[in-house]
Amino acid sequence: MTITVDPSEIAKFEAMAAEWWDPNGKFKPLHMLNPCRLDYITTQIAGEYGRDVGIERPFAGLRILDIGCGGGLLCEPMARLGAEVVGVDAAARNIPVAMTHAEQSGLTIDYRHTTAEAMAEAGEQFDAVLNMEVVEHVADPLAYLTACQQLLKPGGLHICSTINRNPKSFAMAIVGAEYVMRWLPKGTHEWKKFITPDELCDLLRQAGLTPVDRKGFVFNPVTWQWRLSDRDLSVNYVTAATKG
Repeated sequence: MTITVDPSEIAKFEAMAAEWWDPNGKFKPLHMLNPCRLDYITTQIAGEYGRDVGIERPFAGLRILDIGCGGGLLCEPMARLGAEVVGVDAAARNIPVAMTHAEQSGLTIDYRHTTAEAMAEAGEQFDAVLNMEVVEHVADPLAYLTACQQLLKPGGLHICSTINRNPKSFAMAIVGAEYVMRWLPKGTHEWKKFITPDELCDLLRQAGLTPVDRKGFVFNPVTWQWRLSDRDLSVNYVTAATKG
């Protein structure tokens, strides 16, 4: 079994674990991005499985995995939509934070300190795998995405977001977010680990997945809000792929 966890990357997020649910803390960028991420995720899952998001608990009966779940910012909304949710993270300190917050919120979520590879080895299967802002932190993206593919049931949906690699992404995701705005600790991201949309789609295909959609997450510095874009994938972007 290939281990794709990068210990130095895990250490970065272990140090920030207690701040996951502070909207003005180190994870402020994710709190700001979360409504836009959720819009994309719920639309893709609803479309793939013919669910009506206008009804109560539209994802009932679906088993969803959030890899790199952190404090549970995506797990909790998925649970509220009725899904059976498993959240995993390689950073051990994130799990008790996520478990405590879910308990306080009255939600039942299966949180585990483990890896995608270990779960795939155990034969776990899911209708959808959420893989958000993780692939740029692993040691071997192809091996990691292959594990994600193995975790999907046939016909399952894989949603993956990451950061493009170009001068603009360096200026915004590293210089802007880490040095100017100080939203994230310096060194959170490594530009050389960023992946272009074409590279990611190639990796997804090599892993046995079929890319079906990709969109950009675009930040408006005037309104301080994020929106989805069909054209602008220059910095943050998201992909959807299926397992045949």
